[in-house]
Amino acid sequence: MLKIMKYLKPYIGYILLAVGLLFTQAMCDLSLPDYMSKIINQGILMKDNGFILQTGGIMLLISLGGVIAAILVGLIASKVGAGVARTLRRHVFEKVSSFSNAEFDKFSTASLITRTTNDITQIQNLVTMMIRMMFYAPIMGVGGIILALSKDVSMSWIIILAVVILIGLIVVISIIVLPRFKKVQSLIDKLNLIVRENLSGMLVIRAFNTQKFEEKRFDEANKDLMKVNLFVNRVMTFMMPAMMLLMNLISVLVIWVGSHRVGAGQLEVGDMMAFMQYTMQIIMSFLFISMMFIMIPRASVSGRRVSEVLETELTIIDQKNALPIEKAIGVIEFKNVSFSYPGAEEPVLHDVSFVAKPGETTAFIGATGSGKSTLINLVPRFYDVTEGSILLDGKDIRDIAQHDLREQIGYVPQKGILFSGTIESNLSYGKKDASEKELLEAATIAQAKEFIDLKPEGMKSGIAQGGTNVSGGQKQRLSIARALATKPQIYIFDDSFSALDFKTDAQLRAELKKNVTNATVLLVAQRISTIMHAEQIIVLDEGHVVGKGTHQELLKTCEVYKEIALSQLSKEELGNE
Repeated sequence: MLKIMKYLKPYIGYILLAVGLLFTQAMCDLSLPDYMSKIINQGILMKDNGFILQTGGIMLLISLGGVIAAILVGLIASKVGAGVARTLRRHVFEKVSSFSNAEFDKFSTASLITRTTNDITQIQNLVTMMIRMMFYAPIMGVGGIILALSKDVSMSWIIILAVVILIGLIVVISIIVLPRFKKVQSLIDKLNLIVRENLSGMLVIRAFNTQKFEEKRFDEANKDLMKVNLFVNRVMTFMMPAMMLLMNLISVLVIWVGSHRVGAGQLEVGDMMAFMQYTMQIIMSFLFISMMFIMIPRASVSGRRVSEVLETELTIIDQKNALPIEKAIGVIEFKNVSFSYPGAEEPVLHDVSFVAKPGETTAFIGATGSGKSTLINLVPRFYDVTEGSILLDGKDIRDIAQHDLREQIGYVPQKGILFSGTIESNLSYGKKDASEKELLEAATIAQAKEFIDLKPEGMKSGIAQGGTNVSGGQKQRLSIARALATKPQIYIFDDSFSALDFKTDAQLRAELKKNVTNATVLLVAQRISTIMHAEQIIVLDEGHVVGKGTHQELLKTCEVYKEIALSQLSKEELGNE
């Protein structure tokens, strides 16, 4: 939590101003019982109405000053709390944006969402509360004790008794409640995960009629969160009535003891009433401090969770002397590349070597889980190789700045991803200054122009969040067009044609061959028809390269490729190709 507190540094001026205002507020509040004592002793008992009005007017002005100070402190506390939260969210977002796939594998998406929202809100609440209470409560507590004793030292045991009971109550509640706070945050993570899975997988859930099962999963997670929250709230609810009971009992005790001393002529009535009010202020200051002590552990849990994200060491970082690259030629060479996911027992890729050249398509095929997607994810450095090296134009990609490397690549993932906005904003996502002509050209090559023209607003047509208002095939074509619009030297298609029909697939490949003649194309596919015209086909089996060559060469030399081909096409069809 202390690491998070460094974010308060830009607001030191505001905090010092708040401390000054809090001191003013506390002095105003502490002076009121003394004036009330004077009104009783010198005004009411002496029947001096003029003194009562004069002192009452002073009390009114002091109260007004305290109220103004409290309002200003509240505004400052809110500003500082919101500012710290804004900065934290920005830093967390920037950190997450720099994560490689390895870091994303460490944190679930649901957990990152919770840390960016709920956890930072907990920290914001603590900062706001700290500014409002941290300085005010001690001043009130210490000042109250000093002023109470100045009225009557012999009743100091009542204050000690109240403080001991109060501390005991706070300790008991803390022991019961604090361990639950960490559990609450974990349960929120779990609930967010279930909600996210259900929203993203709703079609599958409906297709398999598993709504009841998912509702049960959600209800169980929701019930667990409710139970823990309810337990915490019940304990906290008990705290306030217990405090009020203590205050009332102490008031009765002060009046009972004080009345005997008043009767004995050892204490004035006004001083007894002032002593009682100071005792209440002392109890309230301890109540504020107890609230702080209960909030701090909860916010500390959130602070640790946020710090975990901010302090995560990035596995993929640029070298200090990273090589700049303006325009790549596009020669990609894998040299004895092996790769293992963090914590995995077996490598996903074993000793992979090949060269992909500009003007050629290098295709990858193999059974599910053979390592195709993993292999091409190494090129833009979503992961780094475990062994061996990947060269771009003879330079190790680990020596090239990530930004420069990725500017050379047009990447189309397996699942078409679109952002809320318009078709135009999605196509120009990788090249903000792309002209309308360039976007139309990219859409034409990607076979997307036809359905774009059918929309009343054309390129200005809206795209819903996640592209839910377009079909899977249209989403893939728009994703391909987005990559084409950047005009990179290297294209990576990760099974990006899977949602296209055979006719559209063939037309798109023909247009690509015609329009990206000088680029290096890396293509992952499951369909033989998609890759059979590639200049180089690499066959993967359990992470090993078991075949390399053209379609016709592999039919003769690679049994794995032949099996895949025969499972999709007849011998006659293969013979005609």
